[in-house]
Amino acid sequence: MKSGANDGLGKWKLVMVASLVMSIASTVFVAVLAVQVHDDLNPATTTVSLQPISVNGTLVTPPSSYADAPPILASQPFGNRLTDINVPLNSTELAAINDAPDSYFETAAQMYLNQSLTISIGAPVYQAPHFTVNGKPAVVYLGAISCPYCAENRWAMALALSRFGSFQQLFKGYSAIGDSDIPTIYWAPAEYNASSATGAVEFGNFYTSNYVSFVSIEYSSPITAAFEMQPLSYFEQKATAIANPIYEDATQLLTSLNDYDGTPDSLWGIYSVPGADASNFGDTTWNSTTTLPLASLTQDQILDRLAQPSSPFAWNEYAAADWYIALTCASAASNVSSSSPSYAAAPVCSLPFISTMVSQAHIS
Repeated sequence: MKSGANDGLGKWKLVMVASLVMSIASTVFVAVLAVQVHDDLNPATTTVSLQPISVNGTLVTPPSSYADAPPILASQPFGNRLTDINVPLNSTELAAINDAPDSYFETAAQMYLNQSLTISIGAPVYQAPHFTVNGKPAVVYLGAISCPYCAENRWAMALALSRFGSFQQLFKGYSAIGDSDIPTIYWAPAEYNASSATGAVEFGNFYTSNYVSFVSIEYSSPITAAFEMQPLSYFEQKATAIANPIYEDATQLLTSLNDYDGTPDSLWGIYSVPGADASNFGDTTWNSTTTLPLASLTQDQILDRLAQPSSPFAWNEYAAADWYIALTCASAASNVSSSSPSYAAAPVCSLPFISTMVSQAHIS
């Protein structure tokens, strides 16, 4: 999904239809082979130096609340809903992400490999330098709270990251009301009342890991409007303003790769993924005249589905997480540098079907 401003619901639906078609077309080649690196690299990426980039410093710990963007506890109707926005997940809800059994990931990986999923999982992947933060390979995320694809994608990202560490806090959120108010999780509270002209950037999260460093960057604009985003140069300026070398290097790297195609945008080890790896918006068929099925659920209902997966939506979400996990694990096998930290110690990389996904990636 391309970044832009003031996309209404009507335009979102047209974009959604086109994007679903494009998603199927662009991911046929990954239907059998898990995590295949895209053969037709963007020509601009061939000019990027693939020399490892290493930076040390303190990751931003964001505020746990904003006085001007407090949790909204009033119950509101679907389609115009901000109920529980910025409310932190309780321990039971958080456990659905942090403590999901490995068997769920293995079952979904097997379904991916035998092509029994109900949607395509995967996206074009581009090479990127090996970016380490404080001695650990980095997962870098750039998104926007108003973006519906980001909203769906964060569920898979959180599940994937849970295999390498854990979240101390996550927060309930939505995509913009003007873009279907998709229930999601935020890495940190969002400044959802931020002005369109001077949208806020939330750096940081509440994630810890012995294996990866999670560098998250989220753009906030009026949640009651539609999808809004700024150019990459905006985030470079914001990173410079906070004088944090980690986020300065991360934003400069995203720009230098020259493969940005809108939000979400992410790096997993040495692989750049400009876009979401799934369009997993519910269990029932969606068309341009109906509401996205996922929009009719609450965050609690989604977490319940992830805690006890039995529906296509849940298995698709775990498979999307597996795809990110396999990219992360496959980075270890690339042997970019003998001094690069290894992902091999992460237990998830040794799970049989995850290992198969990695071995079929044909990454050298």
